[in-house]
Amino acid sequence: MEYSPKKIGVIISVDGNVSQVGLYNTTNDADVFWYGDILSGAKVGAFVTIHQNMVKIIATVVSESIIDQQNISSLDIYDNRYKKNSMKRSISLKVKGVIENQRFNITSRFVPMIGNEVCLTTQAELDLIYGVVQSEPTISIGKSLLEGKDINIPIDKIFASHIGIFGNTGSGKSNTLHKMYYELFQSPLKTYINQKSQFFVIDFNGEYVGKSMFGLTDDDKEIFNISTRTDESDKIIITKKYLLDPDLLSILFDAKPGTQVPFLRDALRKYKSIKTEKDFADLEVGLLITILQNQKNIDRVTLEKWIKIGELLGLNDSLLKPLKKCSKEFSYGNTKIENENNELLLKNDKITHAGNHYFKFDDVKKELANTFKSVSEIKKLYFFIEFQRVYVAVYDSKASEFISPMIKRIENSLDALDRVVEIKDNISASYKMLNIFSLVNANQEVTRLIPMLISKMFYDIHKNEVSGSGIVNKTMHLIIDEAHNILNDINKNNRDDWKDYRLSVFEEIIKEGRKFGFYLTLASQRPSDISMTIVSQLHNFFVHRIVNDKDLQLLENTMPTLDYSSYKRIPLLGQGEVVITGKAFNMPFFVVVNRLESVRPNSDDISLVRLWNPNPNSDG
Repeated sequence: MEYSPKKIGVIISVDGNVSQVGLYNTTNDADVFWYGDILSGAKVGAFVTIHQNMVKIIATVVSESIIDQQNISSLDIYDNRYKKNSMKRSISLKVKGVIENQRFNITSRFVPMIGNEVCLTTQAELDLIYGVVQSEPTISIGKSLLEGKDINIPIDKIFASHIGIFGNTGSGKSNTLHKMYYELFQSPLKTYINQKSQFFVIDFNGEYVGKSMFGLTDDDKEIFNISTRTDESDKIIITKKYLLDPDLLSILFDAKPGTQVPFLRDALRKYKSIKTEKDFADLEVGLLITILQNQKNIDRVTLEKWIKIGELLGLNDSLLKPLKKCSKEFSYGNTKIENENNELLLKNDKITHAGNHYFKFDDVKKELANTFKSVSEIKKLYFFIEFQRVYVAVYDSKASEFISPMIKRIENSLDALDRVVEIKDNISASYKMLNIFSLVNANQEVTRLIPMLISKMFYDIHKNEVSGSGIVNKTMHLIIDEAHNILNDINKNNRDDWKDYRLSVFEEIIKEGRKFGFYLTLASQRPSDISMTIVSQLHNFFVHRIVNDKDLQLLENTMPTLDYSSYKRIPLLGQGEVVITGKAFNMPFFVVVNRLESVRPNSDDISLVRLWNPNPNSDG
């Protein structure tokens, strides 16, 4: 129903993109009841409509002031106090767009002119501004902060983009993240989403592991509770290729560039060449024979190290006993080893027939192959690296001394990794539509490695599939809550090469991922800790209350769609209130995100009063 708009004033000056309105009266009602509708009054942040012939120019109020019509002099002889009936209320406007032919558009073709009449924006006009009347599929996110209008966001423009969700602790960012994807998974598109897309959530604080989270059942959702504290951890399934990434492992093991990195790269190269357990056994027994045949040049500790690794791997003691006796009971000449029966086991630096019989090399090979087959892929890698250290000691004892400090780090790292990772050739059947990796019970090494490992793996797999076909017929969505934990640009206890590697991985994803159908959603309470390169590549933002100057400055520098007046309101936002801006929206919107009371992330603040009060219904 058409009705006369509520006229409030007239344009009295225009200066660039800011216009001044002289209001007809000083009334400052927050809301106005007009023809059955409640309209937002002319307050800072509210929309107003400037009528210019057949065009409606939409603007927002950025400031207000008063004009004293009586006391206009600064001379002392005048009484410069504001007095009743001397004040005239004035507001400043900034144009946001125009309504023309029942469509709201961003354009600079129309500008306010002196004398244009200004009215309160109607509900019908708000519908056009907020885009609730549109043909493209949307999901509900909440209500506009000032007007209480239902706000729907376009599925295509949001989820086919990189998203940033920022806000201080308790501001509501976890609820916003969950709300967005909850509504997406409840939309009529769910069936097709399940067929064409996968979602991976990296959850550092265990906020999204509840049974009903995201409104999905176990048929569509897999939760990986990762723990280094017990042997009962869920296992993340990865391919062997990503376990054997030399760059990643060099950083994980804190390998020094001089000798440790070359050693590790060479060890991984040799390990990749091993096709069967027999190949492994042949290689390491060959190393054992080399040690025995070079006793005159090799420290006997080297043999003891080989034996120790064999014990750890589970070799039968009966097979190791001859080696132990040899190393401990027999004296070595330059060219021979004798057993207790004075039979030559080594002559002229060669194992004799008696030596082969005594040491049972064929039996050692057989058992070495069997024990190697029985351990996990990660343990296989560890034992191979241990044997490689012995190999280096044979040919370069000084180099071995430099390698040894890294071996303990390798042992600790791979032991933790073995608790949480399983290697499979094909991982496609291991993941569902939504996959949540909870790292709340993982140690520091795992929490920094796993996000990197799975992010790179999923991105590479998806990129290779799309590149091979040339068609994007499926998408992947990586969601990282508390993203500063992995994407920080600050070198803490880790070396620079770790920072450089992980940032290069994620910078490639955020720069190139979109064209392959691979999208990032990042949530963080500390956006300034995230690499500016990454933040600047985000397309759409959901910004809750932020008060830290450093965080605010980063957002100001990386959010081109956020105007200054909206930016200044960010520290004043209440819980659940958010400014939404980006390429998917015509302008910044201030929204109250709906709370999902029955299904919520585990992120609410603790009530100490409720915790400490044994009788919550009592007065005392």
